Amino acid sequence: MPKKFELPKLLIHLLFILLSLAVVLPFLLVVAVSLTDEASLTRNGYQFLPESFSLEAYRYLLDAPDILLRAYRVTITVTVIGALAGLLLTAMTAYVISRPDYRYNRATTFYVFFTMLFSGGLVPSYILITQYLHLKDSLLALILPVLLSPFNIMVMKGFMSKIPLEIVESAKIDGARELRIFFRIILPLSTPALATLGLLISFTYWNEWFNAMLYIDDPNKVPLQLLLVRTLGSIEFITSNSEFAQQLGVDLSSFPNNSARMAIAVLAGGPMLIIFPFFQRFFVKGLTVGSLKG
Repeated sequence: MPKKFELPKLLIHLLFILLSLAVVLPFLLVVAVSLTDEASLTRNGYQFLPESFSLEAYRYLLDAPDILLRAYRVTITVTVIGALAGLLLTAMTAYVISRPDYRYNRATTFYVFFTMLFSGGLVPSYILITQYLHLKDSLLALILPVLLSPFNIMVMKGFMSKIPLEIVESAKIDGARELRIFFRIILPLSTPALATLGLLISFTYWNEWFNAMLYIDDPNKVPLQLLLVRTLGSIEFITSNSEFAQQLGVDLSSFPNNSARMAIAVLAGGPMLIIFPFFQRFFVKGLTVGSLKG
């Protein structure tokens, strides 16, 4: 029997198709521009189908592959360690304040929520990291400042609050201690929220460059995003100073100005775009089930 035509459902489908195109098409344009010859861009502007295909922008950025690979290694290390440690601490903190039998539940929850509204500021943070913790030129300076997020804690708390307390009590009757209950029962039941927050934390570490600009001077510890920001600054400096470019022997007419900018975006965001689909099935469930709850 054929399904009945439903106009509201059709409109909803069309709306989400348009939203998907609004997200996908700009990224495809970025990739196309990064593969377009600079002269063609100057002549025709941005196009989805390059008139003149060129890898000059990537050749310029990958001219010193050791530097780029080292930056990738630093970023991957920081992202993996920071995401795992941040996810564990987030889950442990959220589990404590989600327990209704915890005496200081409301006070601790307010303490966490309060930090969403006010922060210590940039100067105290810099003094703490450099003068007291002595983490200048250390990868820990990239990990610790964003290790815990009060928003993530509140989302995880909302998810764990829906886990029946009877499960914990029955485990205690069987002789399980708190750590065993947390790692063997609570964490497996919180997989959707863990996957969602793990992805969000990974995005935070992957895209972080400001802390690296503040705390990292060692060129061997520069992460990917800061390297690309500096590369973009170098491109802007060369293209805005024609006399300096002539002294370097750079032909600005063929220099990959616009295409290199797009190639930077592809190199910076490409790996995370590949990883995201593997977590997509957890993403919506983790956010909806873990909605904020008082």
